[in-house]
Amino acid sequence: MKIVILKGQINLLSGLHIGGGDDTMKIGGIDNGVVKDVNTDKPYIPGSSLKGKMRSLLEQNFRLVYLPSAEGKPFSSKLLAEVPSTEKTNAENLLKLFGDSSSENIYGITRISVGDCSVSEDSQKLQLSEAKYENVINRQKGTAENPRQTERVPAGVKFDFDIRVKVLDDDNEEELKGIVEKGLELLANDYLGGSGSRGYGRVEFVNSQWS
Repeated sequence: MKIVILKGQINLLSGLHIGGGDDTMKIGGIDNGVVKDVNTDKPYIPGSSLKGKMRSLLEQNFRLVYLPSAEGKPFSSKLLAEVPSTEKTNAENLLKLFGDSSSENIYGITRISVGDCSVSEDSQKLQLSEAKYENVINRQKGTAENPRQTERVPAGVKFDFDIRVKVLDDDNEEELKGIVEKGLELLANDYLGGSGSRGYGRVEFVNSQWS
């Protein structure tokens, strides 16, 4: 087995919100905060958020979510018989990378490991938080109602990412790396985090390099 590592930066093109799950009511404060490191109080991007979005977009790209028996659940080896021959290799490599929820788990250990993404050194002195007011528009009155503040990490902030892939003896290294790269490409054309339909979470991946 060998381990290959893809490192680079995530550059925010628009404000990013990944919720921190803070249920404490603060009078006059932020209603919807971002996830932050408990030791530094700086925002970060959870590896689970990056990995989950990559897998979801790849399953859509390979049309695995449209299989007759998919029922909106994550793709598993139970559905392999329904996969068109043109996407069979991609489907198998996706299961190798991201894991198989089937009890049979015919592909062994999950190959990919996505680390939490911390603020890059060259962004440490930037403003790392902004409050954005949002409202619901009353369609009859044309007035704004129920204002609330959502915390975002501003555009221009960069995060370091670290993705590691285990390559077993029977794996095709280039195919696995290609799917990781495709996942990042799809994500860059979509969004990361919440409220993407409102323009949040537009990102680009820069300075990426395998080692």
